[in-house]
Amino acid sequence: MNPLRIFSRAYSTVKVIPTPGITNGFIGAIGNTPLLRLKKLSEETGSDILAKAEFMNPGGSVKDRAALFVVKDAEEKGLIAPGGTVVEGTAGNTGIGLAHVCRAKGYKCVIYMPNTQSQEKIDLLRMLGAEVYPVPAVAFDNPENYNHQAKRHAEKLENAVWTNQFDNTANRRAHIETTGPEIMEQTNGEVDGFVCATGTGGTLAGITRYLKDQKGDNVKVYLADPPGSVLHSYVSTNGKLFERSGSSITEGIGQGRITDNLAPDVKLIDGSFTIPDEETIKMIYRLLDEEGIYVGASSALNVVAAVEMSKKLGKGKKIVTILCDGAYRYQSRLFSRTWLESKKLSTAIPEHLQKYIVLP
Repeated sequence: MNPLRIFSRAYSTVKVIPTPGITNGFIGAIGNTPLLRLKKLSEETGSDILAKAEFMNPGGSVKDRAALFVVKDAEEKGLIAPGGTVVEGTAGNTGIGLAHVCRAKGYKCVIYMPNTQSQEKIDLLRMLGAEVYPVPAVAFDNPENYNHQAKRHAEKLENAVWTNQFDNTANRRAHIETTGPEIMEQTNGEVDGFVCATGTGGTLAGITRYLKDQKGDNVKVYLADPPGSVLHSYVSTNGKLFERSGSSITEGIGQGRITDNLAPDVKLIDGSFTIPDEETIKMIYRLLDEEGIYVGASSALNVVAAVEMSKKLGKGKKIVTILCDGAYRYQSRLFSRTWLESKKLSTAIPEHLQKYIVLP
């Protein structure tokens, strides 16, 4: 028999996976990220632990979605004209997304951020052409909070907009219109649970609203919270308590108030978890070792919470969470023995994973 015929017959049985067509530059590449089944954790729990690979957005994080939508919102409302300036207060990832979107659309970008954020984020923002102001980290009710400084900066400029990611519900809309529908399609509508942490509230609220509208009580939604945030106490007491205790190594998540993005949907949340930093740091290293996935602390916290949710719902469920960004933006901390020891976290990493602590 002709060997070419044998080859062609075998090849014809291979399923051809459609590939994306040509996209409209950076902006056209935002969204439609893969949903990854975490094999080891799924086997351990008896449920499918599914993680939305938001680090595969073109700007490297879930915040690319919010960045695009808040700029589009400003354009639709006539708040900015060509050549204008976008100003935002951010812990980093929204700023990075905005810097990319601004370059693609021809706007200037100004970012105010807490000076507690990683140097990698600050450096990247400046490389992307943004004007960056790291300022002391103070509470939201302090007039020197980075968000208030960003607002004042925008008010001093002509043809400028403060995009106000925390209370601009275009952030939430990004996930009602894109992330939520993607999750439903990727799971064939069989998602049983969703859990993630929140900072602005946009991702959690938008996905919650979409999933609950589609499935009602047939899908459960939980909040994952780091130490130092008040949201776990708020959700777990049905809005009676705002208890804050401790602090966390995570960046960009946790909150001291209910933002306008979160407010419309907070009552739809079925429960919450508070995740210790020790569990978060251990999961960072587990995901690297077991799955080959290199993610930051907020992503790892989300995965820990997905495992906890699987215990709540029982075996045989599909639990979805968010891998917010990669570890590249935090590697000088998360993989530094000196830094880990300063946070008393080095011993939380199992002995067989200590080999990944490669920085002094």
